[in-house]
Amino acid sequence: MDREIEGEAMNRVVVTGMGVTSPIGNSIPEFWESLKDGKVGIGPITKFDPEGTGVSLAAEIKDFPSDKYFAKKDLRKMDSFSAYGIYATLEALAMSNLNFEDEDMDRVGVIVGSGVGGLVTMEEQIIKMSEKGPERISPLFIPMVISNMAAGNIAHRLGAKGICTSITTACASGTNCIGEAFRNIKHGYSDVIFAGGTESSICEIGIGGFASLTALTKSDDQYRASIPFDKERNGFVMGEGAGVIVLESLEHAKARGANILGEIVGYGSNCDAYHMTSPLPDGSGAAKAMKLAINEAEINPSEIGYINAHGTSTVANEKGEAKAIENVFGDNSNVLVSSSKSMTGHLLGAAGGIEAIATLLSLENQYVTVTAGTKEIDDDMNINVVLNEGVSHSFDYALSNSLGFGGHNAVVCFKRYIED
Repeated sequence: MDREIEGEAMNRVVVTGMGVTSPIGNSIPEFWESLKDGKVGIGPITKFDPEGTGVSLAAEIKDFPSDKYFAKKDLRKMDSFSAYGIYATLEALAMSNLNFEDEDMDRVGVIVGSGVGGLVTMEEQIIKMSEKGPERISPLFIPMVISNMAAGNIAHRLGAKGICTSITTACASGTNCIGEAFRNIKHGYSDVIFAGGTESSICEIGIGGFASLTALTKSDDQYRASIPFDKERNGFVMGEGAGVIVLESLEHAKARGANILGEIVGYGSNCDAYHMTSPLPDGSGAAKAMKLAINEAEINPSEIGYINAHGTSTVANEKGEAKAIENVFGDNSNVLVSSSKSMTGHLLGAAGGIEAIATLLSLENQYVTVTAGTKEIDDDMNINVVLNEGVSHSFDYALSNSLGFGGHNAVVCFKRYIED
């Protein structure tokens, strides 16, 4: 413990593993190559006939390698959101090279959230009840759909007996989970936490529900469907998947000779307290969350080189986020902005998990990925969005923003790790 705040020693918190399943890759190397190449993972919906919803596109996982970690009987006992979360966790575990025989498993935790939970199973079982009666509901219905079960299933798979929590804050869920895990280790309650988000909501009720809110694009052009900050944006594209990272205290990671991928140095979380689905138009809530993360990192806004924006491709959200960025950074053109959702679609509660990974990879590789498909920034936005292709960029600090329905704002500040 080598940092002190108000007289109390604090742990530095580092990242030692990452795992992902997403519309643009089911491994970290594939995910990163897709981000660098500006690969768009959006296409026609194949999981159901979407004609009645008016929406034709989504960002589905391709070729999910279910046989890598699961037997078929395992998958019959859980919703896909749990399976995605377990997969990403075991990928992160493999990268971390943790040996649980050397760990106090009471100090190994899981904080993995979901915005919706087992929506696919919920839809299936409600249809079955309607058609065949309540006696035909699966006895596993409840443990398959409740949103904490990804975290519970992960902890069971790992044998992790420390904190096990699932945070549900809509599209901010994954980032809140990472931020709370950071604080838990920073204050010395845990040695290791697997943190992130998972989601599987590409089904008729999921697409239909968001379509009824007029939140989804009805575009049929996969390359111009998710276009964050573009003046022609008109709604988000639903995505699916999971992103999980391994957090440890620096002392713990060094003691076991871990390969350190990055550091978390700040976290901000608050609420707009304004509207069920719309953000504060002036972006003041999101701006406060960014300032909180920067203040905890004990740096100046000018030291932030990159923001992985929430950037959903919806009009109200991005007007507010752009104003928030302008509020915090002014005319600092050194702050590059891009949105991974231009390629992955919007993974709802899992977005913060995979976007944390995207941000860490950008820091590690000193490269900011493109906002694919976006061509012309809206006239009232004074932010430096990366267009056309990604760029090499020298920077030590980055933010990952997540802004959820209900006014939930969550921001994590990452630092490039340099050996002391």
